Amino acid sequence: MPKTAVGLFENAEHVDDIVREIEDLGFPRKEVRTLKEPTTFDVTGVMSFPRLDFEVDSIRALTRIGATKAESQAYVEGLRRGGALVFATGSAESVDAAADIMNRHGAVGIGESNGPEPQLPGVVRESMSPLRNGPVLAGRIREPGSGACFFSW
Repeated sequence: MPKTAVGLFENAEHVDDIVREIEDLGFPRKEVRTLKEPTTFDVTGVMSFPRLDFEVDSIRALTRIGATKAESQAYVEGLRRGGALVFATGSAESVDAAADIMNRHGAVGIGESNGPEPQLPGVVRESMSPLRNGPVLAGRIREPGSGACFFSW
């Protein structure tokens, strides 16, 4: 059963470097793929919806390898924001190594890419001790490098 690691990267500029590093592990080029949203969509007629077609095709491809509809939509949302996907397919051992590379390069967890960061109001009280080492984070925290997901199909 093939196994695929999928990493979403917010900055598509560094994807080629990530692919080269994965290929250096011994992955054949046909087993390492990338997906970015095209910069332009050619309209071929009145009933032409190329952006929608791209997104539907992307969701179908992701669900074929085992992603849920919600996961697929989160990946497509990342592409809409200018991100890129990297896919590496192979044996469990080699895919794990590819995922490690993706995570080192800051693959974003798809659960982390949904919705805006929470904006919490600040409360200042005279009886509270002042903060000494900086702000306190609460709510959802984005951790770079926690995002490569595995799919078996």
